Amino acid sequence: MSRPWWREPFRMFQTNLREIDAGLDVERVLDHLEDYGANAWLISVGGILSNYPTGLDFQTRNPHLDRRPSGDLVGDAVAAARRRGVRVLARMDFSKIGHRRAEEHPEWCFVSASGAQQVYNGLVSVCPSGDYYQVKLFEVIGEVLDRHEIDGFFLNWMSFNEVDYSRRDWGVCHCAACVRRFPGELPERPTPRWREFARDTLEDLNARIRAEISGRRPQAALILGEHADIVFHEANNAVGRPLWHHRTSEHVSAAKAYRPEVPVLVNSVGFVDMPYRMAGEEPYHFAQYLLQALSRGAIPSTYVMGTPDDSPYACLELGGEITRFHRDHADVYRDLVSEARTLLVRPAGEGRAEFEGLYLALLERHVPFDVLPEAKLAVTDLSRYRLVVLPDLGALSSPGAVDAYAEAGGTVLATGSSGFEAGEMRLACLPVARRLASWTTEESVRSLHLPGERGAVPVIGSFHVVEPARGAEAGLFALSRARYGPPEKCHGHRATTHPGLLSAPYGRGRGVLLPWTVGRGYRETGLSAHRDLFAGLIDPGLSVRTGLPEQVEIVPARSGDTRVIHLLNRSGDADQRFRRPLPIAGSWLEPPWPGEWEVRALRAGRVLDVEGGRIRLPELGLFEVLKLSNKYA
Repeated sequence: MSRPWWREPFRMFQTNLREIDAGLDVERVLDHLEDYGANAWLISVGGILSNYPTGLDFQTRNPHLDRRPSGDLVGDAVAAARRRGVRVLARMDFSKIGHRRAEEHPEWCFVSASGAQQVYNGLVSVCPSGDYYQVKLFEVIGEVLDRHEIDGFFLNWMSFNEVDYSRRDWGVCHCAACVRRFPGELPERPTPRWREFARDTLEDLNARIRAEISGRRPQAALILGEHADIVFHEANNAVGRPLWHHRTSEHVSAAKAYRPEVPVLVNSVGFVDMPYRMAGEEPYHFAQYLLQALSRGAIPSTYVMGTPDDSPYACLELGGEITRFHRDHADVYRDLVSEARTLLVRPAGEGRAEFEGLYLALLERHVPFDVLPEAKLAVTDLSRYRLVVLPDLGALSSPGAVDAYAEAGGTVLATGSSGFEAGEMRLACLPVARRLASWTTEESVRSLHLPGERGAVPVIGSFHVVEPARGAEAGLFALSRARYGPPEKCHGHRATTHPGLLSAPYGRGRGVLLPWTVGRGYRETGLSAHRDLFAGLIDPGLSVRTGLPEQVEIVPARSGDTRVIHLLNRSGDADQRFRRPLPIAGSWLEPPWPGEWEVRALRAGRVLDVEGGRIRLPELGLFEVLKLSNKYA
């Protein structure tokens, strides 16, 4: 039995159409897509506006369809794409309805705690608990499938509409359906219990949508959340949002580490922000979306507003170059999976400073790693990793899974509060008898230091005073806090018995704890002392030996019997932006796999010399991809 088409490498282009675009020239758009390197077209089909002559009285037919001789944009697009072998996917948005239908069916609509409907630009938001989602959505999908040979569906804004397009927070929906379905009294603001209710409602709805589509057309994919055929991630910028330069890589890795076999699609936004959709994204910012997607084995996609003629963004030139690279080397990206042996666990809440600091430390010290959401620890095969890093996570949802991993031979390296719950250590693999005190405020850790190889290392964030377990190796004893002003009084730091490092064997593995926030220290001060102290605890065999500088991200992976190494030049990472990276002189790299390899640099287009087990690298521009084949295979 052949694999579904979406399990093979493909490249998507989305035209997010306005109602006035109903008369677009489908052949001209397809010319642009193919020149760009794409072979799948995500087109606006239905929901808020139907770009085909719908027969459902609760849907709104686009009035501009009259400009087309056929009166059916979707039908014309599918027919033209079929002739070229291009896939067509339907973008649907069921999050809003028009005023007339909201008046007829108020039971479908979002209702705030004060009783107000959520109205935005004349459209009324609906609630996933109501029958518009629970019943009518399936009628629309059925009509689309009955009329058109669609290859897949993407459902936009599948949420409870707590926040609108202007980022106004509306709180929890209090419609009649939510009141009936929620177990207990609805809160005004999101609570853990309500978030669980919302998640369960959407997951159930997503599962039913997937079943409906696969039942009617097995060859059509659903692009949505983690349980869909294709996991969706939108790579975008936003005015007022601090830039995390590694957001795309992180999100792809978080999905692929959990289910490596499921495709992840990165829809890269070609403009700055929705209110500023006429302004194209900075080219090297946009390039990072696509490159981070490629390096982690995701499907690259580009998203513009309107048609390509209406959105002549400068970033699309570089975007097309990267997309065509993926097209021309599809064999490399077929079933590409990470070869990292280190796992960095991502916290569930908003406290990310420790996670981001350790992320940067691993990347800069050339330790390849995957990211995994904390909630997925119990349902993920941890045995493929030699090291699991827990960044100040507090109580874990699955401590038993971590203990079992260490007992079987893995190393657990935890920082900060990881494993603690109500003052007690719940991870048996960490060598702590009990926690005696916690210093977690800015004032409580101010002036607290630990001894380091190159001088004292400041504690930023939190420090937990712990009693070591019997047999634990303890070190990095804290220097006591002293006055820090005026200068005449700045003395008195003395060694204490409070360890900043604990380590002990556990089963066939090992548990290591830094009971303080070393990653936050690096994230907030940039002191390499924090990074190097943390990285110095990691087995050197987990890092890639290379002469490349820390500004190069190294991502090893496997595609069948072929080994693949992406080299991403991150010298252009700057405050709140990406710039053109500086060229990096030719260097060397030792493959992280034993054997004799023939190595080809795909972007440079030539075979590289391998001397003494070291690959001689060419000058590195924006990126390079090394394809390693066994010489004697």
